[in-house]
Amino acid sequence: MLQTTKRPDSPVSIIGAGIAGAWQALLFAQAGHAVTLHERGDAAMTDATSHWAGGMLAPWCEAEVAEPIISRLGLRSLDIWRRELPDTPFNGSLVVAHPRERNDFERFARMTAGHERLDAAGLAALEPSLEGRFRDALFFPTEGHVEPRRVLPKLHERIRAAGGTIKFESDVSAQDLAKDLDGLVIDCRGLGARDEQPELRGVKGEMILIETTEVQLARPVRLIHPRWPLYVIPREDGLFMLGATSIEAEDTGVSVRSALELLGAAYAVHPAFGEARIVEFGSGLRPAFPDNLPRIGIRGGKISVNGLYRHGFLLAPALAELTLAYVQRGQIDNEVMQCA
Repeated sequence: MLQTTKRPDSPVSIIGAGIAGAWQALLFAQAGHAVTLHERGDAAMTDATSHWAGGMLAPWCEAEVAEPIISRLGLRSLDIWRRELPDTPFNGSLVVAHPRERNDFERFARMTAGHERLDAAGLAALEPSLEGRFRDALFFPTEGHVEPRRVLPKLHERIRAAGGTIKFESDVSAQDLAKDLDGLVIDCRGLGARDEQPELRGVKGEMILIETTEVQLARPVRLIHPRWPLYVIPREDGLFMLGATSIEAEDTGVSVRSALELLGAAYAVHPAFGEARIVEFGSGLRPAFPDNLPRIGIRGGKISVNGLYRHGFLLAPALAELTLAYVQRGQIDNEVMQCA
């Protein structure tokens, strides 16, 4: 088994500069380790799953369909986001539904906690653009969201400020890095790790980016939908991300059916979205294990962090904290960690 206690300045090599690897690198660098973060892509990170993510920090909402461990780790991650990036927007999230989805809306309310029920007036006070659109809503005041394409470079900057090194276009193998017996290798390659974790699969998540000045939202809005809860996430400069598909397929791109449903559901949130300009279509493949739960694997001189599924930005900080606690103190979280 891996030696759990490391010198404060012992080298740590991390593969994958997406959200999972970035948080591992940041916490280990802050703890005094000599961190090198390797990324096979370039600094733009356009090929990374993180590039197509929604950036939702919504552990209470996820409790409707996810296992309790997701909420537990997610709530811990909120504290770490607040500590490390205090400008992260934590102004809550909203869940709404039209009358035909009323039963599903009430089920969502029963399956989740941490929310307040708003009437139409309360919703209008919180989001004036939604005045008269819905008769009530669920407000989750402690949840937040980030814009992945902006926050990932910020994390990379924090890593460098903490003394870490980032090497882009560095296509290295865990086996080669592990030859350094004095160091530690943390594998955060996502689907790229299927050479060692063949049980991983890719779950496609599609997104559409639209632009309009006719709607202003201060927080993500989830619309209960017959197939999936659509979310509308406000970005800067009048942009909104539409997403929430989870498709068991590993092709890229956005299907016509998904595009119609996402755009139609956005129109159902507010008719002004019908006049919005489409800026971008895209999709990312989320790495998932058969149980859709995250896993920290410990084998020999290497640690793997993978299977974040659709919860990458929500879970990555807490998983990095668990990895660091194991390396420094031998602390094991039996729900997440597997030792071989």
